[in-house]
Amino acid sequence: MQAGGKMPVGANVGDGRAEYRFLALRDLIALAYGVKPYQVSGPDWMTSTRFDIVAKMPDGSARGDANQMLQSLLEDRFKLTTHRSTAEHPVLALVVSKGGPKLKTSTGTLVAIDENTPLKPGEMKADGPDGPIRMSIDASTGSAVVNMGTRGKMSYRVNPASQSMHMEFSMTTMSGFADMLTQLFTQLSGGKGSQIVDMTGIQGNYEASLEVSMSDLLNMARSMGMNLPPGPAGAGNPGAANPSGPAVASDPSGSSSSVTDTVQALGLKLESRKATVEQLVVDHAEKTPTEN
Repeated sequence: MQAGGKMPVGANVGDGRAEYRFLALRDLIALAYGVKPYQVSGPDWMTSTRFDIVAKMPDGSARGDANQMLQSLLEDRFKLTTHRSTAEHPVLALVVSKGGPKLKTSTGTLVAIDENTPLKPGEMKADGPDGPIRMSIDASTGSAVVNMGTRGKMSYRVNPASQSMHMEFSMTTMSGFADMLTQLFTQLSGGKGSQIVDMTGIQGNYEASLEVSMSDLLNMARSMGMNLPPGPAGAGNPGAANPSGPAVASDPSGSSSSVTDTVQALGLKLESRKATVEQLVVDHAEKTPTEN
C-alpha cells in the first residue's frame, strides 16, 4: 500500500480491466445496481463471504459500462435474482440536539477528482459507490488522507496514547456525514448496521471530527474477515458479554458507542425512527459461483 497504485481492496476500473477485490457479495451487488450496501436486503452470508473478481473489459467499452457488466456477471455466476421494494424500515435519524449544532463551517472549495491526474508517490486510487477515491497513507505515523472529491475529505491518525483513532471530516455536507457514519457503523456491526438518515435540515459544508476507540476498530477489522487475535485480558469493550474472548462491537444506537458520544459532542444526536427506504431485495443467490 505504501508503494501506491491500485487499492488492494475495493473496486478498480480502468485500462481495460475491472477488478473487485476482497468484497462481500452485498457490496458487489450495491456497486452493480447503483445502491448503497445498506439498501441490499438478503441472507447474512452475503456480508461475510468475500470474493475477488478480475475481468477484462470488451474492446470499445467505456468505464461507465462496468456496473452493468458486473450486474450481468453476478446474475450469471451467482444466479442472482432481485426485485426492488419501498417500505418503512427502522433507521437512525441524525438530528440537532437541544443545545444546537457545534459545527465549523468549511472555508475550502470542493474539487472533483481528475482521474487523468497521475498518482503522487504513496497515493492509491479506487472506485467508490459515489465516484473515484484517492488515498494517501503514511505507515510511519499511522495516518491517511482519503479524498472523495465533491463529497469532501476524510483524514485519520492513530493515537497510541489514548488507544484510539482520530478522524477529521472536511468540507462535508450533513447528508455526506450521515453516509460516512452509516458505513462506519455497518463495518463495526459486521455488516448489520442501521442506515443513518440526515434529518438535521442543516445546509452547507462543515468540518467535523470523531474519536473511535481501538477496540471498536479491532472489531471492525474482524468483521471484515481479518484473523486478529483477541486483546489482552481486560482490553476491548467493557460491555462485552464474554470478556475473556474477542471484543464485541458496541451497539451503534446505544449510549455505550464511542462514535455516538462524539456525535453528541458536535451538538447532534442519533434517534431511532422509521423512514421510507428503497430496498434491493435478493430473491436468490448461490453461495458458490459457477467456475470460469
